[in-house]
Amino acid sequence: MFNPSQADVRRFFCGVRAKMLTEAPMEAIETLASLWIAEHPEYFADLADADAAVARNYEDPPGQTNAFLHLSMHLSISEQCSIDQPRGIRQAVELLTRRLDSLHDAHHAAMECLGQMLWESQRAGRPPDGDGYIACVQRRATKD
Repeated sequence: MFNPSQADVRRFFCGVRAKMLTEAPMEAIETLASLWIAEHPEYFADLADADAAVARNYEDPPGQTNAFLHLSMHLSISEQCSIDQPRGIRQAVELLTRRLDSLHDAHHAAMECLGQMLWESQRAGRPPDGDGYIACVQRRATKD
């Protein structure tokens, strides 16, 4: 099982951004990450220096968006949809994409559900509730 450290994740995204700038060849996962990075130019500065990124604390100041967490969630949802795991996530995200007329916006809505599921799992000391996660995305896809 792949279990990167926080530093590994930050270096990965910074490396992808560097490859984007030099038009260097990329692995498939890097290409996917580059698509999400391109959607978030507001994070380009965060991705410019890997050493600074590794040292950065996103809790100070409070409320600042963690570029690496955000991009990791985009990548996670993309991977989940590609293998439909948890089962039903692909269809739920596709429905949400049609409703919002934007894959990017659908991912942001799904991220809220994913974050909620992870928070509840950690708080309760239980495994993540995939069914609850899918239900949350489906509710967002079908609400008026």
